[in-house]
Amino acid sequence: MELWPCLAAALLLLLLLVQLSRAAEFYAKVALYCALCFTVSAVASLVCLLRHGGRTVENMSIISWFVRSFKYFYGLRFEVRDPRRLQEARPCVIVSNHQSILDMMGLMEVLPERCVQIAKRELLFLGPVGLIMYLGGVFFINRQRSSTAMTVMADLGERMVRENVPIVPVVYSSFSSFYNTKKKFFTSGTVTVQVLEAIPTSGLTVADVPALVDTCHRAMRTTFLHISKTPQENGATAGSGVQPAQ
Repeated sequence: MELWPCLAAALLLLLLLVQLSRAAEFYAKVALYCALCFTVSAVASLVCLLRHGGRTVENMSIISWFVRSFKYFYGLRFEVRDPRRLQEARPCVIVSNHQSILDMMGLMEVLPERCVQIAKRELLFLGPVGLIMYLGGVFFINRQRSSTAMTVMADLGERMVRENVPIVPVVYSSFSSFYNTKKKFFTSGTVTVQVLEAIPTSGLTVADVPALVDTCHRAMRTTFLHISKTPQENGATAGSGVQPAQ
């Protein structure tokens, strides 16, 4: 049997399953998202190498452009509120809430120029995805080696306090009205991205960090519940979706 008829039959069967099963449609869209990540990463890596020749944070603007195009494949819309709070010419620490694999798209909607990101070291070995993150200047930490991770975070914390760098929380509204891994549905929808006012760190010491984290979390949780739909509409519960970004 020839290859093309087999592929055509397999594709038709897949399309039929997608039409008949919500779970099949969900997994198909997630698979497409993963395929987009790998394919776009490979293409973007080539563009970054041709444009800048290697690893530099300047590549992040190229990466951001590619990732922002993902939303058109899924009919997603991002409504960014108060983006000027991230456009001021000053160093800051951006903290965002974590919900799902779609977080990356929301972050790229507001990511400032020359923004250095931190990610777990395991992502470095994901083929073209790891390569494009490396070329974008992402700083990798080994979470399994707590001494290394703690050293990195301690250095960042000390620098934040020493230089009085403010924290700018960014909150994405709940995805659960259009993306739900338990109920297996993935449809089009709108995500509100709220940039909060900067939380100053001037005059603080390392001893003030726990209180600072609590203040940040409370502000993000309140905002998350405010900009998301009601629990009856999208299944969001108090505190859901407000976890530190990985």
